[in-house]
Amino acid sequence: MIQKVLAEATWMKQMRQEDFRALSPLIWVHVNPYGTFRLNMNERLQIDAA
Repeated sequence: MIQKVLAEATWMKQMRQEDFRALSPLIWVHVNPYGTFRLNMNERLQIDAA
């Protein structure tokens, strides 16, 4: 959506340097920079097996 708006010349002309600094791909909800950790709380980890 951001790319579509910035592709329009009228909006692109209104952008200032401060506006570009605020743009980030991390505003998307589905992006998780830390990865996914799924825990099964019904099962213990075999830490002492080694």
